[in-house]
Amino acid sequence: MSEATAVFSARRPPAMTTLLEIKSSVLRQVQVRPSFRRRTEGEQGSTGADPQEPTAAGAWKPGDGVEFFAHMRLILKKGEGRQGLPCPEVLLRSGSPAPAEPVDPSRGLRALTQEEVEMLYEEALYTVLYRAGTMGPDQVDDQETLLGYLQQVFGTSSDEHAKAIERVKKAKAPTYALKVSVMRAKNLLAKDPNGFSDPYCMLGILPASGAPREPGPHKEQRFSFRKGSKRGGPLPAKCIQVTEVKSSTLNPVWKENFFFEIEDVSTDQLHLDIWDHDDDVSLVEACRKLNEVIGLKGMSRYFKQIVKSARANGTAGPTEDHTDDFLGCLNIPIREVPVAGEDRWFKLEPRSSASRVQGDCQLVLKLITTQRDTGMSQRGRSGFLSYMLLLSRLLQFEHRSQEPDSSSWRGELSGPAATVLCLHGAQSNLSSLQLAVLHWQVSSRHHQTCTLDYGYLLGLLEDLQAHWEEASSLPQDQEESLADSFSAFSEFGLRLLRQLRDYFPATNSTAVYRLELLLKCLSKMQLFQPSFESCPFKTELNMDIAAALKRGNREWYDRLLNSKSPREQPGPQRLAGLVHLADAVYEDLQSCYGVYASLFHSIVEIDFFTLTFRQLERLVAEEAWVLTEELSPKLTLEVASGLFELYLTLADIQGFWSSLPGRDSRSLALAGIHAPFLPAVKLWLQVLRDQTRCRLQGAVDVDTLEPTDASSKHSSSAATASLCFSHIQELWARLAWPDPAQAQALGTQLSQDLCEATLFYTELLRKKVDAQPGAAGEAVSEPLCVVLNNVELLRKAAGQALRGLAWPEATLALEGGLPRPLLSCTQALDEDLQQEVQTVTAHLTSKMVADIRKYVQHISLSPDSIQNDEAVAPLMKYLDEKLALLNTALVKENLSRVLEALWELLLQAILQALGANLDVSADFYGRFHFALEALVNFFHAEGQGLPLESLRDGSYKRLEEELRLHQCSTRECIEQYYLDKLKQRSLEQNRFGRLSVRCHYEAAEQRLVVEVLHAADLPPLDANGLSDPFVIVELGPPHLFPLVRSQRTQVKSRTLHPVYDELFYFSVPAEACRRRGACVLFTVMDHDWLSTNDFAGEAALSLGSIGGIARPQVGGSSRARQPVTLHLRRPRAQVKSALRMLEGRTNKEAQEFVKKLKELEKSMEADP
Repeated sequence: MSEATAVFSARRPPAMTTLLEIKSSVLRQVQVRPSFRRRTEGEQGSTGADPQEPTAAGAWKPGDGVEFFAHMRLILKKGEGRQGLPCPEVLLRSGSPAPAEPVDPSRGLRALTQEEVEMLYEEALYTVLYRAGTMGPDQVDDQETLLGYLQQVFGTSSDEHAKAIERVKKAKAPTYALKVSVMRAKNLLAKDPNGFSDPYCMLGILPASGAPREPGPHKEQRFSFRKGSKRGGPLPAKCIQVTEVKSSTLNPVWKENFFFEIEDVSTDQLHLDIWDHDDDVSLVEACRKLNEVIGLKGMSRYFKQIVKSARANGTAGPTEDHTDDFLGCLNIPIREVPVAGEDRWFKLEPRSSASRVQGDCQLVLKLITTQRDTGMSQRGRSGFLSYMLLLSRLLQFEHRSQEPDSSSWRGELSGPAATVLCLHGAQSNLSSLQLAVLHWQVSSRHHQTCTLDYGYLLGLLEDLQAHWEEASSLPQDQEESLADSFSAFSEFGLRLLRQLRDYFPATNSTAVYRLELLLKCLSKMQLFQPSFESCPFKTELNMDIAAALKRGNREWYDRLLNSKSPREQPGPQRLAGLVHLADAVYEDLQSCYGVYASLFHSIVEIDFFTLTFRQLERLVAEEAWVLTEELSPKLTLEVASGLFELYLTLADIQGFWSSLPGRDSRSLALAGIHAPFLPAVKLWLQVLRDQTRCRLQGAVDVDTLEPTDASSKHSSSAATASLCFSHIQELWARLAWPDPAQAQALGTQLSQDLCEATLFYTELLRKKVDAQPGAAGEAVSEPLCVVLNNVELLRKAAGQALRGLAWPEATLALEGGLPRPLLSCTQALDEDLQQEVQTVTAHLTSKMVADIRKYVQHISLSPDSIQNDEAVAPLMKYLDEKLALLNTALVKENLSRVLEALWELLLQAILQALGANLDVSADFYGRFHFALEALVNFFHAEGQGLPLESLRDGSYKRLEEELRLHQCSTRECIEQYYLDKLKQRSLEQNRFGRLSVRCHYEAAEQRLVVEVLHAADLPPLDANGLSDPFVIVELGPPHLFPLVRSQRTQVKSRTLHPVYDELFYFSVPAEACRRRGACVLFTVMDHDWLSTNDFAGEAALSLGSIGGIARPQVGGSSRARQPVTLHLRRPRAQVKSALRMLEGRTNKEAQEFVKKLKELEKSMEADP
């Protein structure tokens, strides 16, 4: 074992009139208010709690479902953090200091004996007292400061300190030497004809006797090895040495090392000449031989002797043509060499003021000691070991002095400490690599006894790597010592990685950063492995790390299992603990993926997440399989609840793996884990159904049917019910049952339960509002408005929840994005709730019927002398007041429903008023026509109320038609009767059959020719399934054709497809045929011999469209004209309305028209 190794321990553990201005301002605000859906969702999202749930304990009676849904909210809240892949920004929540890492004093340097401490103390004092060279700007130059610092470090008394100094001063001074590396030169003068030079260096040490003379009146001269001695005496140099000649270059690179002993560091100088070589003689060889003869320690050396020796061994003669040219020189006093050495460029100097030189030369200088009169040296302790012990001592002292309890200390040394180490390292001739090795070894060992910053250790490794090219020069014992330190540190680091979750928690950003630096240190160490003869790692480092992580995973899991769910406990007791265990495993996997995985993958190329997931997933799956098998035979509500929660976490773990790209959950140990949980899930869903009804019952019981706050229009129970349904939907999404058939059964049952709960809630509301006494004279019931809003809110909430209950379809097709059973359930519930809304709306508006009839009667009874707007104003004012209240109390959807119901009530009330007032003045109907248009504008409210299409449909058309007809003359009404027939379109074109005819007008004879061709697909009106059809042909209106009588075809017996081919002539003027409403009317009848004829259908053809009337007839036979096919139909309401209008009139023309129609009906009954 080497001496360096021996000092370490072995253990490594969202304007009609003024009347029309009376529009409800609140109606115009309907569309500007925020959507009710958005407000509701915002309220729920912001509070996150049941608005009906009290804060005081015991406010709810047992079994009301509050506790059950509170627990369900906890389950859902747990799932919120498991949506999507985790991000480090979410996980790293704390920047507090990292947990303390374990330290072991025995893993540091071996404790020194008292004698060894004293020797180390003297070694440090000796280093300071016999320092040589120039101190740097960052170093402490005061000797007393350095000595005082060492006294503090070693803790000696003043007397002991003084005695130690005296002993050291009496010791023999060290022997100094100068290490010179001639690296390169640049920009030298060109001395040869080819524009280059052949430079070489000649260097040596000038003792004090060779110092240049004091300046005088003579020309300034500098010493040169090649100057003659005519102007002075001999100029000696100690051991002159020469570099190689570099041919044809002005920028030579030598990289040659030289070693010179120094006799007097205060006066000796390093002298260097650069010459251009012109001889063929090797001056290096000549210099070598001369030094061999005279001896390395001779006091006089003459360049003249070198020249003579070189000439004697060469071929050239001693002429001036062969004299080497001077390129520059350097004179460097030894005392000016920095203590830490230096690597710099020196500007070349001339040998005299007349010399011309240029260029620079790069030298590396280091002043060392070769012999030291210290106890450490005398006992054969190398400078390497002495430096190691001294560095360890100083590092411990500095750490205690600066940050004794901090793990973030980066090894910053004070000025005195850095100076002492610099002096000792230089004097001990330690290379940069050796210094890097020593700092790593000591600091890594110190870290195991007193935690340091990993960034500092990583920096030491990087410094070591930067000098590793010199590794071949490292002695074997020092290499073994370095390998041993790597092995000890890797063992220490692996032990920390085994307890990763304790020392580097994923929620602590400081600790995670330390982990990153530790991994970088371990990875950096692995780069040195191929360089060691004795390998410090038994296997690849990443394999050791993976093994440590696996072992750490198992130890962490076993500790968690024993603390939360010990196997010796009964199954029901273990269940709650296993739920906590599974939750902890999921959170740990989140940390592994979001924090640790990227570090291990990028630094040491280990898939830590897969390694950990596979191991922990298998362990928790084994526990779950065993426990479910044990608990299945004795399933209770409590056990079912626990198993349900456990399954959700296990499914989350499985889903976590599946959410990663390229991962297949079928290979997991949790694959198929849902099967044993099915009975528990079914039982839990039954409990959910019962608890939901209890929760809704309790919410309605305490509901006052008042809005919860100023911004809401529903009551507290609706908010509770909506929240319950939302929780059910979220829970189903979390359940995500993987088996399609089982999921369909569970989803179908859950959707049915939710529909039943919704209808149960509306029934509870109806009973509650029925039980409340109504306020006398109250036209707008606030509780009814609240109920209406509640039902609308629940309709939306239930619909959304049901749509969220979709399950994966295996064989059934999707309709509207939902499975068929769920779509059917959703549609049925929506129809039931829409019916409930209509019922409540009718109940609400029924309270306004009497008032509306009163104000409509006021309009009908108003005398003709007053203005229309005055007659209508009371009704409009009443509506404005009530609709303002409704707008305040109802949400937008319900306000639209109430407006539609009120609009229908108003139309029916006006129709009744018209029916009760026959044969009145035209002003009467004009007043109601005015009122109708005013109401349309009022309810439309410039686009903020009901749409015009909706207002002008249905009953409005009938009312508007009756008002228009009442304002018409009798002849206009008769014309309208026929126009209505022309406007009729058959709803079902083939229902009453078809009639083919051909018509034209013969202008020469002034007659209309009508040809009835045939009919087809007539309805069977006899018992035999056939008919006996005939066709009546007549012209109308009668006042246009007063002399024309109707005609009829023959009866075709027992057929539905009669063929007539009969011609009928009507002598009429063409002008009459072009009048408004002029037409030919075809009536198909079924002839009955024993009873009245049956009506089969009718059709009308406008006379203005036939040939000869619409356009002149241009030759050709009338028979050649194309026939017209008319679809038969039955008279509609608008046709009958004109007839009713005529029946109500007492003038002669109206009565005669009605009488003729009745006679025609009788003639239809007669035998043709």
